[in-house]
Amino acid sequence: MNKLLAFTAAVLFSLAASVLFSGAASAAPLDYNGGVYNEYAYEEYVFVSGQPVQFSGKVTVSERETATQRTETYRYTLTGPEDKDKLTRSVSYVTNMNVKTEKGQTTSQTSVKSYSEKITIGSETYTLDDYQLSQGTVTDNRPASDYYSGNMAGRKTYKLKSNEALVTIHFSGKNVGYENFWGTTETQIIDSEIVTNEGTFFVTSKVSDSKTKFLQYEPHDPDLSSFTGGYARISEQSMIGEYAYTLPGSSIEKTVQVGQERVPLIERLIVPKFRDLNGHWAKENIEQLYALGVFDDSSSFFSPGTQMNRYPFIVGVMKAADIRVLEQPKKQKTPRKAIFTDLDPQEKDYLYIESAVAKGISKGYSATKFSPNSALTRAEAVAILIRALGLEYRAPDPGYHTGYVDDSSIPKWAKDSAYVATEIGLVYGDLNNRFNPTKPMTRAEASALTIRFLHFLEKDLKQNYRDDMLFFQ
Repeated sequence: MNKLLAFTAAVLFSLAASVLFSGAASAAPLDYNGGVYNEYAYEEYVFVSGQPVQFSGKVTVSERETATQRTETYRYTLTGPEDKDKLTRSVSYVTNMNVKTEKGQTTSQTSVKSYSEKITIGSETYTLDDYQLSQGTVTDNRPASDYYSGNMAGRKTYKLKSNEALVTIHFSGKNVGYENFWGTTETQIIDSEIVTNEGTFFVTSKVSDSKTKFLQYEPHDPDLSSFTGGYARISEQSMIGEYAYTLPGSSIEKTVQVGQERVPLIERLIVPKFRDLNGHWAKENIEQLYALGVFDDSSSFFSPGTQMNRYPFIVGVMKAADIRVLEQPKKQKTPRKAIFTDLDPQEKDYLYIESAVAKGISKGYSATKFSPNSALTRAEAVAILIRALGLEYRAPDPGYHTGYVDDSSIPKWAKDSAYVATEIGLVYGDLNNRFNPTKPMTRAEASALTIRFLHFLEKDLKQNYRDDMLFFQ
C-alpha cells in the first residue's frame, strides 16, 4: 500500500480558523502534512496517536528569499475535536538554489533549519524530539512555463509525555509541478510508515494545489448601450487531497478527503468592437485575444481571412503567455541595434521579437534576415508554440513517422514540433490527414491556434499534474 504525505509525524487534517500568508508560493501545498487551505481555513489530519484526528486553527507563513537561498517558516496553532486536543508547531526550512543559466534549469536542496511541535490528544501529549528532512528539486525553466520535480525523505520522532515511549515516522515522497501565467499546480505525494508501541501502520497522503485563469464572456444586458458584452479574466485557486491509511493491527485501508477553494478574482477586460466577425467561426477566439491585448488593432475590421504574418504572431504569442521580454536600458547612449537587418528596433513591439529569438522560440530565415512580413506557415506556427512550451525534445528518437500522409514534406526543423503538437492536441490534419506544413495561416486560424495554446497552459497541464497524479497513479 502507498504510504503517504502524512510525513510530519502528524498527518493532520485541520480546519484553520484563519490563514495568513506572507510571500507564499502562488500554488503549493503548505509544509509536508497533506493539509489544504484557503483564505480562512486550513485542513489537516493527525495520525500520531494511531487514529485519524481532525484539528483546526491558525497558520501563518513567512518567507525570505535571496538569489541563492529561500527560508520558509510555518507556525501552526490548532485545536482538535475535544477541548484538550491542541497542536502547536513551528518549523523553518532552508532551500539553497543553484541557477544554471546556460542550461535553463535550477536545482535546489531543502533541509530543516529549526523545529518545535507539541500535540495533545486526550490525556496524552506528543512532543517532537527529532526532525530530519532532505529534499531535492530540479526546475526546467522554459519560455512559456516552468516545470519541476522533487523527491524528499526524512524521519520525525515524537516522545510521549506519559511514559517517554517513542513514535517514529519514516517518510519518503515526491512533488511535481508547473508554473506559468495561466496556471500553476503542485501535487505532493508522501508515504509514511508510523512505528508505535501498539504496532506499525501506514499513511499515504496526496494533496494538490492549483491556480488557473480563464476567460468568461459577460453579456451586457441593456439594449441602449455602445457594446453588447465583454470578457472577464477569472482567477481560481483550489486544493484537494486524500489520506489513505491503515490502523495498528489492521490491514483494512480507509480514506478521508480534504478540499478548500478560494474566492475567485475577477478582472474585466477591454471590449472588442470588430465589425467583420459576426457569424465567423473564429469570432470568439479573436475577441478573446483582443480583450487580452494580444491584438491592438485600431481598425474596426480584423480581416480574419487575410494571411497572418510572422511578426504579429510571434508578438501575440509572447503577450498571450506573458513571456518575459528583454528590457530597454534606461540610459542607453547609442541606439539599439537590430538583431536582423530587416527589423527596426524603434518599433514598439521589437523587444518581443528579440526576446523570442533570444529564448529560442523563433529563428530568422537567415543569419541577417528575419522576414517579419512573410506569411506564417503551419510548420512555423507549430514550431514557435512548441518551443515556447519547451516540449520539442519530447518527440521520439529520429526516424519516427508523424502519422501524416505528407510526413516527408514536413521540414526537418519542424518535425519534432509537429509530432508533439499533434500528440498534445494543438493541431490536427485536414480531412485527408495532411499536415500541410507550408500552407499560410489566416489571421483567424492563427487566433484559434493561439487560444488552443492558452488552453493547454490553463487546462491540459492541470489535468496532467493534478488529476492524473492523484487519481491514476
